[in-house]
Amino acid sequence: MAFAGVLNDADVKAAIAGCSAADSFDHKKFFKACGMSGKSADEVKKAFAIIDQDNSGFIEEEELKLFLQNFSAGARALTDKETKTFLAAGDSDGDGKIGVDEFAALVKA
Repeated sequence: MAFAGVLNDADVKAAIAGCSAADSFDHKKFFKACGMSGKSADEVKKAFAIIDQDNSGFIEEEELKLFLQNFSAGARALTDKETKTFLAAGDSDGDGKIGVDEFAALVKA
């Protein structure tokens, strides 16, 4: 698991299970359930680096679609609706992507 040593496996499994149905993903509930919302700023930045698959310094829509798979290889992709809602929640400057500071604010929201 990409977050081994940072997040508890059981918490991650429960968080993934909690949004296994299409259109059931809620980032606030997910971050709380997996334990990420309680992590330090450095740990949140490390998580951002894992999710930023292309190392662009931003999480773009395609990376958000595969967000859950960063936590568990067998997890589903987010639906287009979930992806757009997640992007809108995190993209505070309106540039169509989520930067590290925006991600940190999203995790702590």
